[in-house]
Amino acid sequence: MNKNIGFVSFRIAGTDGVSLEIAKWAEVLKNMGNHNFYLAGELDRDPAVSMEYPELHFQHPVTKKIYEQCFSQKNRPEELTGELHFWRQEIKKVLYQFVEKFKIDLLIPQNAVTIPLNVSLGLAITEFAAETGMPIIAHHHDFFWERKRFLTNCVWDFINSSYPPHLGNIQHVVINTSGQNQLALRTGISSTLIPNVMHFEMDPPGKDEYNSDIRQALGVEEDELLILQPTRVVQRKGIEHALEMVSRLDRKAAFVISHASGDEGFEYEKRVRDYARLLNVRAIFVEDIILDQRGRTSDGRKIYTLQDLYPYADFVTYPSLIEGFGNAFLETIWFKKPILVNNYSIYATDIRPKGFEVVEIDDFITDETIKEVQHLLDNPDEVKRICEKNYMLALQYYGFATLKTKLISLLSNVFGSQYIQDCEDRD
Repeated sequence: MNKNIGFVSFRIAGTDGVSLEIAKWAEVLKNMGNHNFYLAGELDRDPAVSMEYPELHFQHPVTKKIYEQCFSQKNRPEELTGELHFWRQEIKKVLYQFVEKFKIDLLIPQNAVTIPLNVSLGLAITEFAAETGMPIIAHHHDFFWERKRFLTNCVWDFINSSYPPHLGNIQHVVINTSGQNQLALRTGISSTLIPNVMHFEMDPPGKDEYNSDIRQALGVEEDELLILQPTRVVQRKGIEHALEMVSRLDRKAAFVISHASGDEGFEYEKRVRDYARLLNVRAIFVEDIILDQRGRTSDGRKIYTLQDLYPYADFVTYPSLIEGFGNAFLETIWFKKPILVNNYSIYATDIRPKGFEVVEIDDFITDETIKEVQHLLDNPDEVKRICEKNYMLALQYYGFATLKTKLISLLSNVFGSQYIQDCEDRD
């Protein structure tokens, strides 16, 4: 009972959280016997199973210009309404072409009817769903009400109709209990909770010949600790707290930040660099040689992946102020590394109750924080015990088996109980 599944998003490429989760869903769906296809404004998938339409990307000049107009004023100019409807119609045509070309049975918009980075895309998906009645699973990562920048706008009518749309053929998936509660309270829409996952059923990649020189490539000396911040440099990551921690450890350490600022500007990166100098912390920004695939830079240097870097980390920092879930947390547990975590709301409500052992902070570093980190750095047996415990908890709650069970339930709602039987027969 193989089905053709169509993923739709702004971009399906690189290592952003949405693209990573799409890859995980696609792997599980493929193992269940389905075929995956992709539509986005930027893609790194096989062209044979994908369709690229640049205007879907929130960084496309046309899309970005419309977005800036939508979220900078309270009254909407008539010409802006015209542009939004023009691109709604154009994108809807592409959706029909995508579905026809690949004979799609089920559509999965990823954040596309959740966060209004491309309002015309959200409108197009809503209209397509209403016109076709096609079964749709809308996967929501970041709702617009969670971001202050979306609350001043001139498109409330469109947001209320399409973010997300309330239609009978759409099943909704959220990644945390807060999103589930708020979605129900604000819209009356019920949803299925599927947290972010990692393939805990498999061992993570480890040290090998290719990555054996990564410390030297990063400029980390042999007698230095490698403290890893495996995130982008954006304000909600709270990187100042990690810098303070490293400064107060009073040990020779390199603080390695794996990702660039991305699409949220460079002011915060300047702040982090200045703060690191102020605290006399050696911060190393390595986004030029830590990418999503191994290779070579234009000047001949080796390119590594984040999975090459994790095995060499002595400690991981994750002092985020806000997260939809926490991919970096799961990655750290997968690689069995000790971690410092800020007690952000989704961690406090969804993750912490599972019983993970981490160094926790509540928005600031204390003397006790430093003692805990130093204790772990000095006691590898304790680190091993904690990391093994955390790994087994993650396997229980956040493995691919959990995702598969949830997806089978969603797809059986569409394709009937025979779908469950077919999946069981494949096992």
